[in-house]
Amino acid sequence: MRRVGFGTKRLAGSGSGSEVRASAVALVRRAVELGVNHLDTAAFYPTTSPSDDVRAMESLRWANEVVREALTSYDGDVVIATKVRALDGPLARPDELPGLVERELRDLGRETLDVVYLRQQGLESVAEHFGVLAELRDKGLIRGLGLSNIKVHHLAQAQEIAPVVAVQNRYGVGFGRVNDELVRLCGEQGVAYVPYFALAGASRETGGVDSPDVVREIAEAHEATPAQIRLAWTLSRGEHMLAIPGTSSVPHLKENLTAEFIHLSPADIATLDAVPSS
Repeated sequence: MRRVGFGTKRLAGSGSGSEVRASAVALVRRAVELGVNHLDTAAFYPTTSPSDDVRAMESLRWANEVVREALTSYDGDVVIATKVRALDGPLARPDELPGLVERELRDLGRETLDVVYLRQQGLESVAEHFGVLAELRDKGLIRGLGLSNIKVHHLAQAQEIAPVVAVQNRYGVGFGRVNDELVRLCGEQGVAYVPYFALAGASRETGGVDSPDVVREIAEAHEATPAQIRLAWTLSRGEHMLAIPGTSSVPHLKENLTAEFIHLSPADIATLDAVPSS
């Protein structure tokens, strides 16, 4: 698998409508043409801003539908990873998970889901929820199980039930470094770490790349963009690190994919490591 994949959360940019959908389908197709073989999606990725609650609810499942349309006639090998949570809130009940997984199968047009992340919120233990997903894996509906938005102890709880193939938590230059220990543990256990907000950092849902001066200086030295340097730093944290930057722009897509081939010096990495975390 290529270490830089594609996240679908920002596929629509700030627009909506049939033209935006057609552009999004074309962008996903272009991504796989350029070698992307790891797509990250979810039914709760809407076309609209999260602050626009009514329109956002109306546009749920949009990203999944775009992925399905884009890959309908594609016969290559692409890993599609998705997340399950309640559409009207951050956490689904254990008994809701089978229905959510079945809906993902229908929306994506798949017989089996490659990777399903349990997106947790506020749980002391993920055992009951994760156990349900493990049962669905045993039935052949899921190949690999992941965890999202977790703490260190959640990983151990899940590993006692079934193998965890990937963890998706916040992490980036100067952002989410509270997860350093989790990154280390994933590396030791052979679990992929797939950070979200690796580019947006503290700006999170507002998008964009808000970078301190040191990031811009290193970018200039490498004739790269701050986004590329952020992604290169993410990948430098270990071979188990992947990246899923999202965009609605073909030029940005191409820039993001080349970040995999930027080699930061030890001095660059030390400087970026020292950026204060928010």
